[in-house]
Amino acid sequence: MDSLQHIVPGAHGVSYAVVVALGGVAGAGLLGLGLAAFLRRRSRSYLLVALALGALAARAGLAAGAAFGLVGVDAHHFGEHLLDVVMAALVVAAVYYARSVGSEVSS
Repeated sequence: MDSLQHIVPGAHGVSYAVVVALGGVAGAGLLGLGLAAFLRRRSRSYLLVALALGALAARAGLAAGAAFGLVGVDAHHFGEHLLDVVMAALVVAAVYYARSVGSEVSS
């Protein structure tokens, strides 16, 4: 399979489109829940988690852009790895911040 076939619309058929669409809907739904939790709690940890979920939703958007030929192969792969790093960093920061605030409160 050549690299162009990896992102050409229809190269993977309907199943690829369904998976990307489901990923986008799930990512957007989780982002909405994360934002709702942040608006309710108003803490930095919840904001960081919501931003990590936003990176997850952006990953689905990047896949859709690649499927429709709007994003090149190199940008697609680099973007996916970059968003993975962003998600991991945001989750680690949220846990670290929650633990540091929790230990300050309990002291």
